[in-house]
Amino acid sequence: MNDSELLRYSRHILLNEVGIEGQERIMRGRALVIGAGGLGSPVALYLASAGIGCLTLVDHDTVDLTNLQRQIIHTEACVGQPKVESARQTLLTINSELKIEILNERADAVRLLEMVAAADVVLDCCDNFATRHAVNAACVRHQVPLVSGAAVRFDGQLAVYDSRRVESPCYACIFPPDATLEETRCATMGVFSPLVGVIGSMQAAEALKILSGAGEPAVGRLLMLDGRSMSWTDIRLPRNPSCPVCGSTLPRSAPAGIDTERLEAVEPGPKK
Repeated sequence: MNDSELLRYSRHILLNEVGIEGQERIMRGRALVIGAGGLGSPVALYLASAGIGCLTLVDHDTVDLTNLQRQIIHTEACVGQPKVESARQTLLTINSELKIEILNERADAVRLLEMVAAADVVLDCCDNFATRHAVNAACVRHQVPLVSGAAVRFDGQLAVYDSRRVESPCYACIFPPDATLEETRCATMGVFSPLVGVIGSMQAAEALKILSGAGEPAVGRLLMLDGRSMSWTDIRLPRNPSCPVCGSTLPRSAPAGIDTERLEAVEPGPKK
């Protein structure tokens, strides 16, 4: 770490839980961010400002005027541009030394297996269940920690899945691939703009904790935010031994003690 970097990241280095060693781990870290919308905006901004070693940003969409209400990485001048290109321009104004790879494509299961294999942490900021499950399967396959977030209307949620830990569930343990869940889209249901900032910032925080070794990531927990009352619900999530993705047997059954009706009611759809 050179003198400029020591100065730039001094406020991290001053933290006993991070220090020089933790900051250096961040600067060597490789983060894969799926989605450059409402959640991906604060995620990418905070990872870039924190000095992430390499950031890969994946999104197939273009910037629309309706995105600007909450997708703070984009500006009016970028309307019509690919979101990943718009995001790249903004991120480089914050950290000109950032190593960033942008992929203007829809991430399918095959591509995700390839991309996840090269990452140290994956942040799910995508907008549909199929992609979430494909991201989760790739993370389980390669044992890469997954930080998952969602937000719609006034409801948000955050969870960290880490298949390197024997006790950690995966996304499919909680929301099985064969379950019938109605996707609630921001385009039809609306979303409170600061909510995606809250959840996205927490995703970035969990990723930086994983990379630096600071604190304890929220593995095995589902944190649900009701933005109307600004109240949190914290549900402990056991691993499901019958999970079709990370378990060993079929069929799947819900882990004991989890209120599946509550989860289905809160489970937000797209975050864009």
